[in-house]
Amino acid sequence: MSTPSLLIVPARLKAGTLFSQIPTSGAGDFTVTRATVATRVNASGYIESVASGIPRLDYFASGGVVGCPALLVEPAATNTLSGSVNFSTGWQESNVNTASGIISPSGSANAVLYETTTTAGRVRQTQTLASGSTYTFSCFGKFGALSSGFSLNVFDENVTSYGSGVCQAFNLNEGTLGSSGTVGAGFTLQSVGMENYGSGWYRCRMTVLMGYTPAVPRVGFRVGTGLSQGRPLSVVSGTVNVWGAQLETGSVATSYIPTTTAAITRNADTITVSGAVSGSIGQTSGTVYVECQSEFANNDVLVIHTAGGSPGDNFVSITKTPTNFFRATIYAGGVSGTFIILEESVATTSFAKIALGYASGNTALYINGSFIASGSTGYTFSGALNRIQIGLNMVTGQNPTRIRAAALYTERLTNDELMLLTMPGNNTYLPQAIWDYYLDSRAGNTEVPTCLYQRHADLIDV
Repeated sequence: MSTPSLLIVPARLKAGTLFSQIPTSGAGDFTVTRATVATRVNASGYIESVASGIPRLDYFASGGVVGCPALLVEPAATNTLSGSVNFSTGWQESNVNTASGIISPSGSANAVLYETTTTAGRVRQTQTLASGSTYTFSCFGKFGALSSGFSLNVFDENVTSYGSGVCQAFNLNEGTLGSSGTVGAGFTLQSVGMENYGSGWYRCRMTVLMGYTPAVPRVGFRVGTGLSQGRPLSVVSGTVNVWGAQLETGSVATSYIPTTTAAITRNADTITVSGAVSGSIGQTSGTVYVECQSEFANNDVLVIHTAGGSPGDNFVSITKTPTNFFRATIYAGGVSGTFIILEESVATTSFAKIALGYASGNTALYINGSFIASGSTGYTFSGALNRIQIGLNMVTGQNPTRIRAAALYTERLTNDELMLLTMPGNNTYLPQAIWDYYLDSRAGNTEVPTCLYQRHADLIDV
């Protein structure tokens, strides 16, 4: 197999730059902009903040096991809850006792243990919930005592509980979803989920579509997983550990955004390279490879296009459709040009290895070693392909993407090569000397976990 013209296995970085392993001239180095701090799961398995402009290598692996890192690329998001870390600001507490100093998913002693004294024990915060909008409420929880977990609630409050709303219970002792309940009209529970962050901690989330604007809009939680007539009940003397609450607009729980006294916005990650990189892009034919996870639908994973003017005039892209299928698209020739769309038929939410071989009249898409689709339509690009964007839409960012590797070839690899390139088990070891060359021939800070040494030998003709 040929050597790629561009290879990036996210490992070597500094503020504002993500270095490519190939080419070593600098023409393949990506510019990284994000004007705010952001969080990631570090190599020790803890959630930590990284400074603005620093690419995020995220090591999260479900079950609390540190995984091989992926470049985390996200759109802008705002956590509208105050006091999200330790519930010290903005929260109203009724019929509960608290204990501080609990070790949180950040590795610090900043989580809180709540104990309920009556079945009406509750913790909540007033928020803006607008009719027609979708919100995702998430919170980290850890099993305490007597109760199997807690319930998250989005509701319109009256004097003692809520007049209408929706709740979702989470069994923190088992790591399973409990029951959900709805009272009244106007709250539609669209999705729920929980992810294991290790040491007993789960990030629990619920997404709600608002059908009206509540008079007293609240979000909060109760200790216990029991429901009565659609409403949650607290367990007397039950306890639960909580940390890291977040409320954001949209249907996705993005990476955690810590807050203290007010809402905080995390800006989007923008990761691009343009100009001289055109020499690494197949201008008439070529191959695009990416190993990625785009768990949520409606997102671009990697886009190659013409810089300047309309980015939609000429492009080659790997995207996630609104129905959660991976799709490869070629558009050539501007407004009246040619579209070629190749798409899988089974939704994929885990990491996938994707390769698109393109040439006029001979295009093919492979995912995880399987042939997906081919196209025989001819095309001609009307401008040079000289810009690459990783992880977000060409115009506006949409949902998170995690990238483990990306590569370009200036030739259209054969279908057999595309199949081999994307085989799930095709990650044999690279000799240490090869890695030393590709990693240390460039300047910049380095973060190279051992697992990267054993990945992607299939991308390089050694």
